[in-house]
Amino acid sequence: MLTPKKVKFRKWQTSRTDMTKVTPDTRGTTVSFGSFGLKSTSGGRVRSNQLESARKAGHRALGKTGRMWIRVFPDRPFTAKPAEVGMGKGKGDPQGYCLDIRPGRILFEVDGVTEAVAKEALRKAGTKLPLSTRVVAR
Repeated sequence: MLTPKKVKFRKWQTSRTDMTKVTPDTRGTTVSFGSFGLKSTSGGRVRSNQLESARKAGHRALGKTGRMWIRVFPDRPFTAKPAEVGMGKGKGDPQGYCLDIRPGRILFEVDGVTEAVAKEALRKAGTKLPLSTRVVAR
């Protein structure tokens, strides 16, 4: 799974903005490296294990000739308290890393395969993510 080598703060404050209602992203909205890309059409928070699961599904569908790029990186720590622990007594321990996705962001890019194979690989990768996506071409 993707994790940063070093972070400035162990725990972040929770951003309570509803990611489904935010304005569309302005950076990373065009396909740069490959021929096809997976673009988010809704916002949400994606954990590193969900991103890794989507990457594996896409790579498996691509085959040996295809190349896949990940355009996002989870750098935001999230915390959780253990099961069956009462309220209070401070914030939970860091459990992993996630990232906030806004609508319009390119998540994955693919090149080196036919259009049908690329669209199928990106569709399979998109089903692993907790937000709605669509396949776009350069």
